[in-house]
Amino acid sequence: MNYQKKYQQWRDRIGEEDPLFSQLVAMEHNETEKEESFYQDLAFGTAGLRGKVGAGSNRMNIYTVGRATQGIADYIVDCGQKAMDKGVVIAHDPRHMSKEFSELAADIFSANGIRVYTFPDLRPTPELAFMIRHLGAVSGINITASHNPKEYNGYKAYWEDGCQVSSQIADAMTEKIRAVDIWTGIRTLTATPDPEQKPGEILVLGEEYDRLYLDRIEELAIHRGEELDLDIPIVYTPLNGCGSLPFRRMLTDRGFTNWEIVPEQADPDPDFTTVGYPNPEDPKAFALSEAYGRKMGAELLMATDPDADRFAIEIRTDQGDYVPLNGNQTGYLLVKYILEGHKTAGTLPEKGAMAKSIVTSDLSTRMAAAYGVTMFETLTGFKNICGIIPRLHREGYTYLFGYEESVGYAACEDIRDKDGISAGMLVAEAAAYYKKQGKSLWNVLQEIYETYGCYCELEPNLVLEGIAGAKRIKRMMAALREKPFTEVSGIKVAKIIDYTHGYEDIPPQNALRYHLEDGSWFAVRPSGTEPKIKFYFYSVAENKKAADEKGASIRDCVLKCISSVE
Repeated sequence: MNYQKKYQQWRDRIGEEDPLFSQLVAMEHNETEKEESFYQDLAFGTAGLRGKVGAGSNRMNIYTVGRATQGIADYIVDCGQKAMDKGVVIAHDPRHMSKEFSELAADIFSANGIRVYTFPDLRPTPELAFMIRHLGAVSGINITASHNPKEYNGYKAYWEDGCQVSSQIADAMTEKIRAVDIWTGIRTLTATPDPEQKPGEILVLGEEYDRLYLDRIEELAIHRGEELDLDIPIVYTPLNGCGSLPFRRMLTDRGFTNWEIVPEQADPDPDFTTVGYPNPEDPKAFALSEAYGRKMGAELLMATDPDADRFAIEIRTDQGDYVPLNGNQTGYLLVKYILEGHKTAGTLPEKGAMAKSIVTSDLSTRMAAAYGVTMFETLTGFKNICGIIPRLHREGYTYLFGYEESVGYAACEDIRDKDGISAGMLVAEAAAYYKKQGKSLWNVLQEIYETYGCYCELEPNLVLEGIAGAKRIKRMMAALREKPFTEVSGIKVAKIIDYTHGYEDIPPQNALRYHLEDGSWFAVRPSGTEPKIKFYFYSVAENKKAADEKGASIRDCVLKCISSVE
C-alpha cells in the first residue's frame, strides 16, 4: 500500500474526536509531510521503536505503539503461561505522550493475560533494566527517546536477561507485530476486552524498589570515607529528565557535601526549554552547568540525558577552564580508576574482563592489558556489551566494566544496560579520591596520555533526515565499499574490516573500519536509532597537539570525500 492510500485509510478510520485527526487534515495538501509520515511502518528493531510523535504509520502514536505492544504480547503468550506470569516491567521518561504510551502498553499486556509491573512515575532506563532481573520478569518496556530532540519518542524493548532484545528475538517479535491489524487486532481492557481471557494483574512498584536499585549501585564503591575528599565542589544536571531524584539520593548517600543541581533543569520538562537538544554529548548542554560551576568553583560538571542512561562530564583544567570530555576520555578515567582501585585494594581478579564496542578507542585496551585484564570487543550497543556477560562467566572471567564512546557506561553486571547514575557515582568518587591525593581529573587524564600514548578522538556525525537522507546514507556506505580508500591524508591504508558478514567472533553489522599504517584508524556506520551516519576517528602521536592535528587531517580528508556523494 503506497503512502497516499495509507493516509486515506487513516483519514477514514480515525474519528474527528481523535487528537491525531487535526494533524491528518493539516497534512492533506503537504505531500512531503504526508509521505514522511506514511511511506513505511515505523520499524521495530533491536532498539525497539524510535520516531517523531504524530499521526502516521511512520510516527509514534497510540496506534503504532499499540500494534507493537500487541505483537510483543502475542510473542510472550506463545512462550507459555510461565512467561505470562513472570510479567513485563514498564517505565517511561518525561517526554510528550510517554506516560500515555506506558499506560496503553500496561493495558494491552494485562488484556492479554500478562502480569504487569509499573512505576508510579517516571524512572531511569537502567532502573528498568535492573528491575527485570530482580523481579524475574520475562520482558521490559521503556517509553523513551533517550537523548533525541523533543519531537521524538521511542519504545525500548528488553528480554529476561535484562538486556535490550537480541536480533533473533526482535525478528520474531517483528513477525508478530506485522501480523497485528492496527485497527482491529489490538486487545485492551476497555475497548476490546477478550471475555475468555483473565486479565493480568497490574502491580505498582513502591519506593522500596528504587532503594534496591540505588543500594546495588552504591555497592560498586571502591573507596569510601577518609579516602575521599567529599567536599569537592560538583554541579549536576539531569537535563529535565529522569535522573534528578536518584542522582541526588546517590550523592547524599555517598556523603558528598558540596554539590548543586542546576535548578532550571532539575524538574521534568518534555520541551527541554533551557537546553533544546538534551544530549549530554553536546557541550552546549552544559551551558547552565558551567555558569553555576563558575559561581561555586566546581571542579566537576556532570550530566545525564532524559532517561538517565547516558552520562557526560566537563572537568576543570589547571587554568580554571571547563573542558568537555568525550565518551572515550571519560571511559579512560573510569577504566583507570576501577583497575587501579582494585589493584590497590587487592581485589583485582585473576581473570578480569572489560568490554567495549568496535568503534571505541583501543587506548583502554592497552590500559587493561597493563593490569592483566582482557578487553573484549563487541558490536555497538549495550545489548552486545552487557550481552557478553554470560559468556564471560562461562569462561571463568569476572566482569569489571563495559563502555562505548557514545557516553554509555555499564559498571554493574546486574544492570545490563548503560547507566548514568552508577557512572556518575564512580566519576564523583574518582574525583574525590584523586583530590585527596592532590590531583584533579584533568591531571589524571594527562597522566594516562603520558603513560599509554597521546590519542585524539573525533566523532563527527552527518544528520540526514527523511527518505532522501536514508537513501543518501545507503549511497555513502556503498561508495566506501565500491571505491575504498587506499590512503588517507597521505597515510596508507593497512587493513579494511567490513562487518557486513561479521568478523571473527563479532556478528554482522553495517560498519567499516579502516586501519592506517601509522596506527591511526577510523570507522563509519549508519546509526540504528537516529537519521545519522556516524564517524569515529582515532589517531596517536608523540604529543597531544600532534595527535589532534593528525586526527583533524584524517577527519577532513574522509568527510570531504564522503560529502561529495549525493
